[in-house]
Amino acid sequence: MADVAAVAGVSGQTVSRVVNDSPRVDPATRSRVEAAMAELGYRPHRAARALRTGRTQTIGLVVSTLATVGNSRMLQAVADAAAARGYALTVVTLGAAPDVASAYERLTEQGVDGAVVLNEATAAARGTAPPRGLRLVVVDAPPDTQGAGVVQSDHAGGARVATAHLLGLGHDTVHHLAGPADSFAAAERERGWREALAAAGRPAPGLVRGDWTAASAHSAAARLVADTSVTAVFAANDQSALGTIRAFSDAGRSVPADVSVVGFDDVADAAHYRPPLTTVRQDFDRLGELAVEALVAGIEDGSAGFHAVPTSLVVRESTAPPPAG
Repeated sequence: MADVAAVAGVSGQTVSRVVNDSPRVDPATRSRVEAAMAELGYRPHRAARALRTGRTQTIGLVVSTLATVGNSRMLQAVADAAAARGYALTVVTLGAAPDVASAYERLTEQGVDGAVVLNEATAAARGTAPPRGLRLVVVDAPPDTQGAGVVQSDHAGGARVATAHLLGLGHDTVHHLAGPADSFAAAERERGWREALAAAGRPAPGLVRGDWTAASAHSAAARLVADTSVTAVFAANDQSALGTIRAFSDAGRSVPADVSVVGFDDVADAAHYRPPLTTVRQDFDRLGELAVEALVAGIEDGSAGFHAVPTSLVVRESTAPPPAG
């Protein structure tokens, strides 16, 4: 670091500020220091910096599973955002028998500065206090989650827009293939669906429930397929929409000529479903950025804020007016 300071013509303290990404360095000086670091092949020593600052520049991610598309996309978003801020990332999955206390213990042993608790893992985390000093940000949880920052998509708002879109096409009502009962995101999407129906003066029909997978939705949708009055379905995610479309196709009912289907997430392949899927887009990149920003703020000053990320409807070819007659 002293060599870098000499080459750049600055103090050792200025080099330290650049290494630690302090805002208290003007852009020209930062560029000069970074050029000197590159010239000398200087790389910050993470262990030494941890001894000096008490921070490892490492954050954890607690996730129930990485098998779902939403969770894997959030992992990528958090990893990218952490790397952009100079943080390493360590991941702990809960598996079939969620044990958040054990996950917290493992992260603490690895010396992380804080952790992001992702989606379905937030349900398991309720009522489990983190170890003293471990800052948390939870993704998709109630705003008043005690002691943690919260980042969430506007699930209810997205569901309201999706349901209103189907009603606006002329469907008498909209059926819902919901996600898992213990999922905050699924509950919020169900709430938005119910609110949109109530605002239109329509009673909510009985819902069916899956587990986010296309296979479970294909099985659960059998109840909807059996009812020939069903002309519109809002599915809790895009995989559920895919299973729903297949179930109706297996029964000889076409999407969207006979039944309209809307999903949620806007996965990368949604535009290539047959038909291309109308869906609610989540901004996973922004969720990851905000989760890391909120966690770093909590690590640095103890803050625990709330951030909501808007969703948007993407209309494609899986929705249309109901069949005549």
